[in-house]
Amino acid sequence: MRKRHYIIPIFISHIGCPHQCVFCNQDKIAKEVEEEVTDRDVRNTIEEYLNTIDHDKSTIEVSFFGGTFTAIDVNKQKELLSVAKEYKEKGFIDKIRMSTRPDAINKYILSYLKDYKVDIIELGVQSLDDEILKLSGRGHSVKDVEIASKLIKEYGFTLGHQIMPGLPGDNFEKDIETAKKSIEMKPDICRIYPSLVIKDTPMEKMYERGEYKPYSLEEAVSISKELYKLYTKANINIIRIGLQPTENITWGKDLVDGPFHPSFRELVEGSLICESIKNAIKEDENIIIEINSKDLSKLYANKKLYFNELKESINGNINIKINDKINRGNFNIIVVKRVEKISIG
Repeated sequence: MRKRHYIIPIFISHIGCPHQCVFCNQDKIAKEVEEEVTDRDVRNTIEEYLNTIDHDKSTIEVSFFGGTFTAIDVNKQKELLSVAKEYKEKGFIDKIRMSTRPDAINKYILSYLKDYKVDIIELGVQSLDDEILKLSGRGHSVKDVEIASKLIKEYGFTLGHQIMPGLPGDNFEKDIETAKKSIEMKPDICRIYPSLVIKDTPMEKMYERGEYKPYSLEEAVSISKELYKLYTKANINIIRIGLQPTENITWGKDLVDGPFHPSFRELVEGSLICESIKNAIKEDENIIIEINSKDLSKLYANKKLYFNELKESINGNINIKINDKINRGNFNIIVVKRVEKISIG
C-alpha cells in the first residue's frame, strides 16, 4: 500500500529576506507577525500534527516555509533545526525540508544543514533571465542559481527549483528558456507558480500604472503545459503547479489580478489530457476513453472546457469508461471499428 505524504509546516514569516521582491508583500506580513518562531513553537507544531497522523502508514516531513531560512541568524537556524533533527533521529518524522534563496547557499551553510539531517533544499529561482531578476527586485543573478544548485547536488541534498512564469519583462519564450536552463541544473523536484498581483506589493503599483500585465488564466495554463512537458520529459517531479489558496490569497482578499485558480494544476493536466487524446486519434474515429475515476475531474476540468473543445475538434464520437485498474495519470484510448451494413436488395 502506498504511504500518504504529510507536511508539517513551520512558517518563519519572511525572516531573513534581504530584498523586497516586486511580487511579495513581506513588509505587511512582517508588521503583522510580532514574535519570532522558537524551538518550543516547532516542538508544539510537530506534536500537534503527530497526534493526528498514523506514522506506520505515512511519510512525514517537517518543512520550513515562508522566509529565506539560510539567511536568518545561524544560531536561530540551529535552534529550530535541532528540534526537527531530534524527531527525525527518534523515527517520528522522515524528512526535513526548507526553502531559501540561491545567494544564501554556500559550503559552510550546507555543511551544518547536513549535520542537522536536512534532506531537501528548494531554491526560489523564479527566473533564469538576469533582466527579469533585476526587474523583479530579486537581488541575485542566474550565476547564483547555478552555483547554489551545483553545491546542493554535490552535498547530496534533494534539489528543488521554484519558478514563476509571467514576471515583469517575461514572455512565453523566456519562460521556456528558464525551464530549459533549470533542467540543465538537474533539480530533483520543481514547483511552477504563475505570477499573481498581490495587494501591498511593488507589482501592484506597477499594475496600477499600466507597467505590468499578468498572464490571463488561459495564457498561464498554456505556458504551464509547455513547462510541464519539459520537466516531465526530463524525469523531474513537478510537486506543485499554481499558488496554494490561503485565507488571504484568494479573490476578494489580497489577490488583485492574475491567473489564480484553486485547482490550477487540474486545469493544466486536464488540458494536457485532452491535447494528448486529440494528437493520438484521427479526426473521424469513434473512441472510448478508459480512465481512472480519480482522474475524471481532470478530464472534465474547467467546467469541461477542454473536453468540449476536444469533442468539437473531431468528427467521431467520444465515450468515457471508468476503469480503476488503470494507474492514475494514465488512460487508454480504444478505437471503435466501424460496422457498415450493406444491402444488395
